[in-house]
Amino acid sequence: MDKLVIRGGHPLFGEVAIAGAKNAALPILCATLLTSEKIILRNLPDLQDVRTMLKLLGQMGVLIHFPNPADRSVLEIQAQTIDKPEATYDMVKTMRASILVLGPLLARFGKARVSLPGGCAIGARPVDQHMKGMQAMGAQMEVEHGYIEAYAASPRKKLRGARILTDMITVTGTENLLMAAVLAEGTTVLENAAREPEVTDLAHLLIAMGANIQGLGTDHLTIIGVEALHGAEYEIIADRIETGTFLCAVAATGGEITIKKCRPQTLEAVIAKLREAGLEMEISSDTIRAKMAQRPKPVSFRTSEYPAFPTDMQAQFMALNTIASGSSRVTETIFENRFMHVQEMNRLGAKVAIEGNTAVIEGVAHLSGAILMATDLRASASLVIAGLVADGETIVDRIYHLDRGYDRMERKLNALGADITRVK
Repeated sequence: MDKLVIRGGHPLFGEVAIAGAKNAALPILCATLLTSEKIILRNLPDLQDVRTMLKLLGQMGVLIHFPNPADRSVLEIQAQTIDKPEATYDMVKTMRASILVLGPLLARFGKARVSLPGGCAIGARPVDQHMKGMQAMGAQMEVEHGYIEAYAASPRKKLRGARILTDMITVTGTENLLMAAVLAEGTTVLENAAREPEVTDLAHLLIAMGANIQGLGTDHLTIIGVEALHGAEYEIIADRIETGTFLCAVAATGGEITIKKCRPQTLEAVIAKLREAGLEMEISSDTIRAKMAQRPKPVSFRTSEYPAFPTDMQAQFMALNTIASGSSRVTETIFENRFMHVQEMNRLGAKVAIEGNTAVIEGVAHLSGAILMATDLRASASLVIAGLVADGETIVDRIYHLDRGYDRMERKLNALGADITRVK
């Protein structure tokens, strides 16, 4: 199992390019199941979760081809023949996003067998909203032996349009129902839909494939079903969470970096809080120049659905708050177990206390290196940031979590002047 050895105390300088968004790439890969024609994807990130999803699709019979094996950012993929419309437990247990094959399989083939998902241990993320929506569209569903067994009950084995109001805002639920609806008979209306940029990116691909979707970027999506979708060529948006992570890193260490190939407009809430912390930024359409020449100021915030402050940036920003010049409060409203990094940060000398769903942080002048254990994807990134500013040597264990969502993070940080070594 790999570890990162970080020798802290180095400010960051230079340029870094942002990869494609993990949270857009995974549903987009699932969307390729909706057509028998070839899809060409660009800006695909080379992440463990992406490799897992490709392996899952390959097991179903999807043809996967990288025109240049040395460049895994361009993919040709074609679901011409699906031998087995099933996602087994062995594949799904490591990655919750595997549930996103349910909607496309049910929409195109009229049946699906998908294991109940696993993923990061950051709290309960039930799939009942996915199932409720598809049942409203005419699907028959049962959960047996840990699997969702689903089929379309109509004579043509097609789903039918429906008005669906989810009990909560759910990103993967919106994506699954969106993909199920594009081939359904009639019109589907999704109320209380997630507005995240990754949802909109998926919708843009579906439109490029011939889908009829209205209301992009709002919580009210209208989908008029079509008989079939066709092939397309599409470029995945830049990862706003990777962008925010590097901004937090330079805000913590000091220095000056230029972030290229990013989408600043998708990260406005985080950028506002980083400015509040003292990070100076010059922003263009796809570039951010960020400079930090002072100790961070404490910033309090509350996570919520897009366009508010994202839960996926909470841990990284908390690392910044641990060395801020004062106290702050961070309230987590999305996942109940997303403070598992706090115990590890306190091992570095941070002063963080938990009060219900709120973390109270008293900034300290210095952190000191220690051996840490990553508990989930974003917690891993926060521990790396903390290690970058800690005195001495920090070891972050179980970084397979990090590799699920960041494309060669230690290489990119080393190119900016950090001192990080990956060891077995």
